[in-house]
Amino acid sequence: MNRIDSAVGAVLGSAVGDALGAPFEFGLPGVFRERFPDGVGEMCGGGGWDPGEATDDTQMAVLVGESLLDRGGLDLPDVFDRFRRWAAAEPKDIGLQTEAVLGSGDPWDTAAALHFQVNGQAAGNGSLMRAATSAVHFAAAGREATMQAARRIAALTHGDAAAWEGTAILHELVRVALDGGDPLAAIPATLEHVAAAHRARWATALTPDWHPDHATEFNGAVWPCLASAVWALRTSPSFETALAAAVDLGGDTDTVAAVTGTLAGAVHGATAIPARWTQPLHVPLPGFSGRVLREADLRGLAVALVSVV
Repeated sequence: MNRIDSAVGAVLGSAVGDALGAPFEFGLPGVFRERFPDGVGEMCGGGGWDPGEATDDTQMAVLVGESLLDRGGLDLPDVFDRFRRWAAAEPKDIGLQTEAVLGSGDPWDTAAALHFQVNGQAAGNGSLMRAATSAVHFAAAGREATMQAARRIAALTHGDAAAWEGTAILHELVRVALDGGDPLAAIPATLEHVAAAHRARWATALTPDWHPDHATEFNGAVWPCLASAVWALRTSPSFETALAAAVDLGGDTDTVAAVTGTLAGAVHGATAIPARWTQPLHVPLPGFSGRVLREADLRGLAVALVSVV
């Protein structure tokens, strides 16, 4: 597998996971397998989503990726402005925390911090869910650069550094996969570069024997979300089975599956993603002239992101 296939796999895999999981969001564990006894399933509608329709997870990932390309690198005010324009267009789904930050009217560099200062909770998985495009783009810059970029993008909407560190870990695991390595084997070395105040908790969540039953929070929190994605990758032999395992966990299924798709796509490549999942895939982009991206658009975005350093 080459670097391009891995990069496309990460971006396309994240979108596929998002759309596959969306109809099952907030459902109970086991619902996916009840509907699809074959264990892999089809794109289906439900919960207000059409078959193959991606949610805010992929919409925000696209906004990040297009900003990186249009601005020739990381322009945080521009990313925030795109987020705010999108949020003002009333997308079907938007996280409560993200909505509060983007709708606050506060400047891009203080909005998330002020929200955290007032609310005291900001460790949701909303910065993980949109990380596929930035992870692909910054992979070639090396470990330090990709982890730092992840933190800076996460901090636009999440004031809790736990979310920054989780997003940095995901960035680094994608970098390892794009370089042809094993992201699971890279976890111990990656944890050495996590901020000291957060290292122990992340080490607990990412141990090889961790299971979703061990989670102490709902998987809408950053720790069990990433840990569940790593667990699905570790315990599944293929891209399809990893995503099915993620969705079958219930809870925040679109985001857990999107993060799983990012990792599994980077590991197994775009060629491992079945056409029955990519053909109906579509990504509406509220606030941007009614644009709807499809498989070819996401592939093109991924290729452009991995080709520009």
